[in-house]
Amino acid sequence: MFEKILIANRGEIALRIQRACRELGVKTVAVHSEADSDAKYVRLADESVCIGPASPTHSYLNIPAIISAAEVTDAEAIHPGYGFLSENADFAERVEQSGFVFVGPRPETIRLMGDKVNAKAAMKKAGVPLVPGSEGALPEDPVEIVKIARAVGYPVIIKAAGGGGGRGMRVVHTEAALLNAVTMTRSEAKAAFGQADVYLEKFLEDPRHVEVQVLADEHGNSVHLGDRDCSMQRRHQKIIEEAPAPLINERVKARIFDRCIEACKRIRYRGAGTFEFLYQGGQFYFIEMNTRVQVEHPVSEMITGVDIVQMQIRIAAGERMGLRQRDIVPKGHAIECRINAEDPYSFVPSPGRISFYHPPGGPGIRVDSHVYNNYVVPPHYDSLIGKLIAYGDTRDQAIARMRSALSEMVVDGIRTNLPLHRDLMVDARFIQGGSNIHYLEEKVGKHRKGEAA
Repeated sequence: MFEKILIANRGEIALRIQRACRELGVKTVAVHSEADSDAKYVRLADESVCIGPASPTHSYLNIPAIISAAEVTDAEAIHPGYGFLSENADFAERVEQSGFVFVGPRPETIRLMGDKVNAKAAMKKAGVPLVPGSEGALPEDPVEIVKIARAVGYPVIIKAAGGGGGRGMRVVHTEAALLNAVTMTRSEAKAAFGQADVYLEKFLEDPRHVEVQVLADEHGNSVHLGDRDCSMQRRHQKIIEEAPAPLINERVKARIFDRCIEACKRIRYRGAGTFEFLYQGGQFYFIEMNTRVQVEHPVSEMITGVDIVQMQIRIAAGERMGLRQRDIVPKGHAIECRINAEDPYSFVPSPGRISFYHPPGGPGIRVDSHVYNNYVVPPHYDSLIGKLIAYGDTRDQAIARMRSALSEMVVDGIRTNLPLHRDLMVDARFIQGGSNIHYLEEKVGKHRKGEAA
């Protein structure tokens, strides 16, 4: 096991990694921007290093500064968390070339799965079902593009090969709009991701977003921790996640779990990862693989009892997982609400000072958050300020506990999306389960129209 790990991230995930390290007896180094000097995880770390000003470009995305911080503190490994550099293959390569261990997959695996065209090709070989679409990147010939779209059938969606996080996508409903959409998406892809390749898929109009959590070690062992439903989204960003996904046939799930494990073995995966799918009409369709820990990992931890962050660290240290698939028996139900510093219905960010903070408690309640009374939420980063997780023996009990916890939680001084979560926990469609990825946007749209009226 490592003696010291540098945490190349901020916010709640930095604190989460720090807690996992402390339990393992591993010392931590917190790197931080000038804006995060007073953060809880910075004060709790064994050592801290300021790596730049508030701008992420000059701090959390500054690879030389992070490597230098690891060198001066004699850290042995670097944990990237999620976001920032967590899926940057060049960063993972630099970490390893500099003599440190990257807590995550091999650079070549990150590179493979980061290119959505190559990732789909790899998944096809492993027998993972795909959304019908183009074979690889779209050609330059407009006539061929039109032929591909006709064969797939409208509506279609154009996606950037190097995209992610909901960016670099455009839905096309008619042939007349196709070529212009391809040109615009290519231009956006080049600007945002450094490559202009785009591909085309059938646009599923009523899907759910369901994902499978996996763990794999250096010794050929791979397991899954079941599935999660992440369909409650706004602007392609998840708001509520739950495990397991409700109202899906267990035999259908079992088949997709087997395919994910086969894919892990074929690509020699290492660490924690997530296969993301669209689910519609009783079928799973692969969309991408996230080669890092997910924001929503706590719901899988709650139903399996497996500490995913600790497993990441143990795997990176070369240990065998010590887990077999038959050892993992999911039990109960868990729901996570992402608490964001933003207007609950317009989603406009709301940075500023938290004048009063009171986290909830009670049976089955977990709060992952780095905030405290008088903490200042900086305007430079993602609006996530914490995650509220409720566990129950049944989904109904988890929802009831979440309602209670949300009624207790207080975050004064800034706007948060707590009112939206309270609304959703009594929403008939959410309580029923199985809502599609468009439901929240439609619900919020109706709310805005009601306010305008």
